[in-house]
Amino acid sequence: MAKTEILENRPPVLGINGMGRIGKLTLWHHIGRKYFKEIVINQGRGIGKGMDAVAQMLEKDSTYGSIHRFLYGVKSSRIIEIVDEKKGKLLIDGIPVTVLREARNPADIPWRDYGVDIVVECTGKFRDPTLSVDDKKGSIRGHLARGAKVVINSSAFKIKNKALSMPDDCVTLIYGINHHAFDKNKHPLVSAASCTTTGLAHMVKPLLNNEATSRILTASMSTVHAVTNSQSVLDSVPKDGEKDLRKTRSILNNIILTSTNAAEALGQVIPEVQNIGFMADSIRVPTNTESLIVLNVTFQATPTKDKSTPPITTKTLNNIYKKAWENDPEHLLIYSEEQNVSADLIGVDAAIVIEGQFNHTRTAFINIDLSHVSGIPDEIKKSVSSLKIPVVHAKIFGWYDNEYGSYTNRMGDLTVYIHKIIQ
Repeated sequence: MAKTEILENRPPVLGINGMGRIGKLTLWHHIGRKYFKEIVINQGRGIGKGMDAVAQMLEKDSTYGSIHRFLYGVKSSRIIEIVDEKKGKLLIDGIPVTVLREARNPADIPWRDYGVDIVVECTGKFRDPTLSVDDKKGSIRGHLARGAKVVINSSAFKIKNKALSMPDDCVTLIYGINHHAFDKNKHPLVSAASCTTTGLAHMVKPLLNNEATSRILTASMSTVHAVTNSQSVLDSVPKDGEKDLRKTRSILNNIILTSTNAAEALGQVIPEVQNIGFMADSIRVPTNTESLIVLNVTFQATPTKDKSTPPITTKTLNNIYKKAWENDPEHLLIYSEEQNVSADLIGVDAAIVIEGQFNHTRTAFINIDLSHVSGIPDEIKKSVSSLKIPVVHAKIFGWYDNEYGSYTNRMGDLTVYIHKIIQ
């Protein structure tokens, strides 16, 4: 029987490029899920002294403990065994896992030889979809050239040449928000956005879906974000041309202000947001995972019958999120009235956990001087000099496990959804 015929009859095989935080936890997710019957993970270089080092690295985690205890509890036994040192073969909880240690460039990774249809790109190195397959530093399109039908990038696309636009064959998808927009005939390259955009999208969508809160005038968010490997353990020397000097300062003992592309990416998955003046920033803090979105929203409110106060209250907002939680069988959003701290929610399987007890609103009126507003006829300005508009300012809090519970799990949902479609 020909090799191609053998591959066609193989069960679902997942490819993962990179064994960093998201790559490793993506492996954990799919080992636990058991949808893919075989996994090929590429690191592109040697690891320690061999497969024993690989097995230990994949088994143990400083945040979540060991994989067997994470999946099966404290009395569980080890679930990783080395099958073939030379070929990089492991058996993890009954799932064959092959570890490739030679190619760094996606165009050199032999996905086709292993029957891989879908690759999750987790290195963070290949984010520019405008680069050609033969780019000397490598391109995300290299995965397609070596057999993958779809590549899911575990971060937002980033085009270096600002004169270029996003290619038509690329799409940004968040599971539970717009994943149904995937088209197998159009989208070989998919971005799963980011951990913050995933949590934020699930916070904003229920507001836009409700008539009372759909009239958003402006919004902003800050994410109090756990540390990532892009930061320094101790103070370090900035790279040549580095703009953000704060990221080179020690994360062990600093609160660090930085940027996030969450607002821009949010508009890609929820187009209505593009009409809102949305701003976003990030505050890095020395915790290993679990982050907090602080969402500030100003609504145009409709006054009550006596025109005293707008009807949007803290109770209104909490009821919106409570209904979103109750009406979603997957519980991608969880509503909580407990007094949580960040450690309580590590590993929780939800895109966002709304901290209902801490949400609050403030009603007010904004006086607009029409003399400074363009497009209004002068005769109207003469008779009406100002407008008094009722608004509600709201502050909404949402927790998300930026590594496993929120982001990796939602990207895992997206991966399985897409793989079922492309078969």
